[in-house]
Amino acid sequence: MSSASNLNTKFPLWVPRPVEETLDIYANWAASYDDDLAEAGYETPHRIAAALAKLTTPDARILDFGCGTGLSGQALQLAGFTNLDGIDISAPMLDKAQSRNIYSRLWQGQPGEMTGVTAGQYDVIVAAGVVSLGAAPPETLSMIIDHLAPEGLIGLSFNDPTLDHGSYEAVLGQEISLDRVSTLSCTHGPHLRQQEMGSNVIVLQRL
Repeated sequence: MSSASNLNTKFPLWVPRPVEETLDIYANWAASYDDDLAEAGYETPHRIAAALAKLTTPDARILDFGCGTGLSGQALQLAGFTNLDGIDISAPMLDKAQSRNIYSRLWQGQPGEMTGVTAGQYDVIVAAGVVSLGAAPPETLSMIIDHLAPEGLIGLSFNDPTLDHGSYEAVLGQEISLDRVSTLSCTHGPHLRQQEMGSNVIVLQRL
């Protein structure tokens, strides 16, 4: 990929598509993913980690849901978190994550499932750029909430295309109206700095 501006040209990232196509995209992208996002100025994982560091302890048990190559786990580790597990549906991405030696446990999940996770197992579930347009569908947020410990935290992000789409915020609004979660923080800031794309970084608490 020649420049950060080509991200969405090479891979149509921010559009709805079948899960099989998503798997193909990330399998083909795994080798250059870290370099491409570094070039694009990927800020969201560090913003999520910083938001969580203000609200929970370094030894909180964290699931990095949709961990990809481990960029979000790396950001969490740099923020001082020490108890990290990771799950992703892409085997090539997981191979890259494994090489970082960040996670206590790392495994492949299945689309639309929290494979290998029991309800209440984690104090924090992080979904950095995962519950978003072109990745996991909006109802994934409800599944994450189902598996979170009472009073546990969710750190997630909605990038600008996802916010513009509206369907993801609609699910979040419904979960808030049902008193399943409350919003502890929500800030808009840089997502891909070189593309001038922003994201909302949101921390929710399970009620």
